[in-house]
Amino acid sequence: MTAIATPDAEAALVDLLSWLDERDHDFVPPAPFSHANRLTQPDLPPPEQRDEIMGWSRSFDPDRADPDLVAMLQRAGMLALEGDRARSRLRAARLQGCLFLHSAYPTQAEDSVFLGPDSYRFADFIAAERGRGPLDGVHVDIGTGAGVAAILTALALPDANVFAVDPNPAALTLARANARHNGVAVQFIEGRGLDGVPDRIAAAMSNPPFMIDPEGRLYRDGGGRHGLDLALALVAEAVPRLDPDGHFLLFTGTPIRAGRDPLPDALAEAAPGCRIDMRHIDPDVYGEELATPAYAGVDRIALAGAVISPSAKRRE
Repeated sequence: MTAIATPDAEAALVDLLSWLDERDHDFVPPAPFSHANRLTQPDLPPPEQRDEIMGWSRSFDPDRADPDLVAMLQRAGMLALEGDRARSRLRAARLQGCLFLHSAYPTQAEDSVFLGPDSYRFADFIAAERGRGPLDGVHVDIGTGAGVAAILTALALPDANVFAVDPNPAALTLARANARHNGVAVQFIEGRGLDGVPDRIAAAMSNPPFMIDPEGRLYRDGGGRHGLDLALALVAEAVPRLDPDGHFLLFTGTPIRAGRDPLPDALAEAAPGCRIDMRHIDPDVYGEELATPAYAGVDRIALAGAVISPSAKRRE
């Protein structure tokens, strides 16, 4: 995917979201393995149907598809031509009632914008924990991607000043369009950390990349310690800037080796003196990755949610 930053292209993205919403587009993106498996099934619907184009990322005959959809994709620079066939560079997913544009399958490009099953888990996690912390002040989504956490927070907390940070310009383009369509004000910042965010933060939240990716792609690679390093660096940067009654909501993967989870001790080191409430949300995900050399010795990959609070007692 390539970043599209012109005002007309962004307006086309917002028009596309409105067009899809009017037609009750309701796609839920599966995990990559499930997506690939579905595309091998016999008797699929015609590829020119809306869900096949904007959900399942199938190639289609542009002369047989809805001309309004083709025109909006062209205007946004998001129609990839493949001989006499075409393919959308985007998908649209519905999450907690809102539509979000994100990258088409397969998400292989360096600047891909990922939204998948983890996004739904992350959204549920922050919704469950949001009421225990400040309801106003600065809330920042670090590594916002398609803008899911920032946009849902802005909808839920109208008194909050919501920021969203991402190093990927393509992600910010889609997140801005998603925010406009969903009717919220979010301040978007291109960057890897908290530069440009006010010094005092009521709540930080992040679903950072946590996989080991040999290609080092931004949306996927979590760095060393089997993908934990990026999450730990974000915690170490953000926690000192939290208000006394603030918190950091972290949703990440963690490698379980010999039955031991390294994340609790690593978080305690990254956020000394803080209260850390952590739970496993899914005990075993992305099992196909365990067959790769990078995960040698790892029993399973678990998903965890952690609430990190600088004060000794969290607001109940």
